[in-house]
Amino acid sequence: MKKIEAIIKPFKLDEVRDRLREAGVSGMTVYEVKGFGRTGGKSEVYRGSAYVVDFVPKIRIEVVVPDALASDVVAAISTAAKTGKIGDGKIFVTAVEDAIRIRTGEKGNDAI
Repeated sequence: MKKIEAIIKPFKLDEVRDRLREAGVSGMTVYEVKGFGRTGGKSEVYRGSAYVVDFVPKIRIEVVVPDALASDVVAAISTAAKTGKIGDGKIFVTAVEDAIRIRTGEKGNDAI
């Protein structure tokens, strides 16, 4: 199994969710997060005064999928979240040793 974490722009969430459903993902966890990358935030002007926004709002999505589905899920997220501009985000893929559904005790792929 693979855990896929994606940091994306907030307005891309609906499109990414729809693509993940099409790819066969049955569930996901979504967080509202803040952060910055290479650009270190952004400058904005409010009532004539410039100020720096150190942390940019983002969405973090987590899904756990069988190994066979991982590359399709990464491709779906990449396609749906891409704007071609700075700050599109990142995708991280890590191995998951085991998963257990608490209610039924199912393990492994059956639990996801």
